[in-house]
Amino acid sequence: MSIIITGASGHLGRSTAEMVLDRVPASEVVLTTRHPEELSDFAGRGAEVRRADFDRPDTLAGAFAGGERLLLISTDAVGSRVPQHRAAIEAARDAGVGHVAYTSYLNPVAENPAVVTPDHRETEEALRESGLAWIALRNAFYAEYQVPAGAQAVATGRLVHNNGDGRIAYVSREDCAAAAAAVLTGEADSDEGKAYDITGPEPLGQDDVAALLGEVSGRTVEAVAVDDEAFVEGLTAAGLPEPAARAIATYGRAIREGYLGEASGAVESLTGRPPRSLREVFEAHRGELLP
Repeated sequence: MSIIITGASGHLGRSTAEMVLDRVPASEVVLTTRHPEELSDFAGRGAEVRRADFDRPDTLAGAFAGGERLLLISTDAVGSRVPQHRAAIEAARDAGVGHVAYTSYLNPVAENPAVVTPDHRETEEALRESGLAWIALRNAFYAEYQVPAGAQAVATGRLVHNNGDGRIAYVSREDCAAAAAAVLTGEADSDEGKAYDITGPEPLGQDDVAALLGEVSGRTVEAVAVDDEAFVEGLTAAGLPEPAARAIATYGRAIREGYLGEASGAVESLTGRPPRSLREVFEAHRGELLP
């Protein structure tokens, strides 16, 4: 078996690579990145590191050569990911890769207003049209991303949001990596051509998150709901460019409108263990939550 992980120098890629290397010989693992020097530690363990740039399709055929199973980690180029992903899918097909797992996003239907939805929906469509065997790992919001926001909320006593009464089952990045590693190594009992919602154990509203922050930090934290415009104004006042602030606000709207509110059992079914809770993640990062 030859396993290829794209974007392996990123947080998710590195975590997945660590877990894969715990299960299979390093000689069977290929890690691709635009910055091979950042993966020297994995190269030292015997994994093969190859340069791959999704904006340069000519780099992909060689990067994917000999691969049997490939993890296509979505790039961070919101709005221009589709051509990048299509190039990677075409290169995987041309290289004879037998199976592609793609890190997608929850509920990528046309009505979902989150800014990333079209990219993920179109990439899944490209996979369906490719003739490759594939699965989509639709990752929920990372629980770790709530730590910086949580630290701000603990410092001010206010968790400002535009989620309304919506809920989401935050998932640990480590659980996303564990699910991906299980699929890549064949340990998971997964079905081809299927999308799996990779979520935490329970959907939480912002009142729940504020309560958790208060319990873990020992400080009083209140959830404060605002509308989209007020939320954008708050982000721009904090120094974020308005286009970025408006993009972030679309996630709150998606949560508010119920597109991200379901928890699934996919992490446990793929990995054999239940996912970590947001409380567990907050407790692991307690020091970062406190001023």
